[in-house]
Amino acid sequence: MKNCNISDDKMIKIYKNIGLNVKRIRNEKKISQLALSLAIGHKAVGTVSMAEIYLNNKHFNVEHLVKIADVLEVDICDFFKFPD
Repeated sequence: MKNCNISDDKMIKIYKNIGLNVKRIRNEKKISQLALSLAIGHKAVGTVSMAEIYLNNKHFNVEHLVKIADVLEVDICDFFKFPD
């Protein structure tokens, strides 16, 4: 088994990209941050708004992504796509 070579900077880029993909898909579906937050069981937009832009190191966890994919009716893999 090899050691993990993924740097903290690389993880930040991944978190930011996931947030941007969630935001893009949410906007395409014309769903507000508040509506998405409520649909995944949060009472305010803080989690979604901060994770979409990786503010204060906040990012989506696996539970968030599974629930968001369900609400937005997309495959969770869509959040992990990177621009060319």
